[in-house]
Amino acid sequence: MNALDGNAMAGRLQAAFGIDVSGMDGACGVCGATGAVGAQRAWLVAPGAVLRCRACDAVLLVVVEVRGSFRVSFDHLAWLEAVDA
Repeated sequence: MNALDGNAMAGRLQAAFGIDVSGMDGACGVCGATGAVGAQRAWLVAPGAVLRCRACDAVLLVVVEVRGSFRVSFDHLAWLEAVDA
């Protein structure tokens, strides 16, 4: 399966957080690379969605929908920051 652009997770992330986080910057806790959530690599496979670092392929976060609610694991996402528009 081929990776998608991180923006493919925008709908799930917005459902989980109530805001669009795809334009927010974040940092990989493994290699230190920074960039927008939407610029990372995503896999949308059941039962969840995985966002990986574009630089080192570390798992940044996982979103799973369970019985109508969302569970988010921030595996190696060191930080997430809203960027001024």
